[in-house]
Amino acid sequence: MTHIDEKFYLVRSDVLPESMRKTIEVKELIERGKVKTIFEAVQKVNLSRSAYYKYKDTVFPFQAMVKEKIMTLFFHLEDRSGTLSKLLAIAAEAGCNVLTIHQTIPIQGKANVTLSLDISSISYDVEKLIHKLRQLDFVDRVDMLSSGLS
Repeated sequence: MTHIDEKFYLVRSDVLPESMRKTIEVKELIERGKVKTIFEAVQKVNLSRSAYYKYKDTVFPFQAMVKEKIMTLFFHLEDRSGTLSKLLAIAAEAGCNVLTIHQTIPIQGKANVTLSLDISSISYDVEKLIHKLRQLDFVDRVDMLSSGLS
């Protein structure tokens, strides 16, 4: 993972790993209301729940990313009381809407957090937001995993 200068690729679906293709199928089943739960959807396409959760915030149909302004950020941070609320407060202050949050169990005082943000109403540029987040004393690292920026 690189920081803001990372590269994105447009890849044909037939060369994606099967678990990534199935993750997109699960998301489409849920979005279209064809299933009631994630569990039902992953069973229907024969995908493990862990594989779905691993890829759900990183693979999107091309059309969805063009029309949506979604950014996914990965944080490696110190496990301190209030850290997640401070991250969320900065995102909210910037006008972002939090779509998903995933936090690992802290190990040796460190935790990983992945935030997917709707940035369609962001009040300043993404680089400024990432800079503000990196300045927090409990943040060791911030990486942009994906971005729907046009």
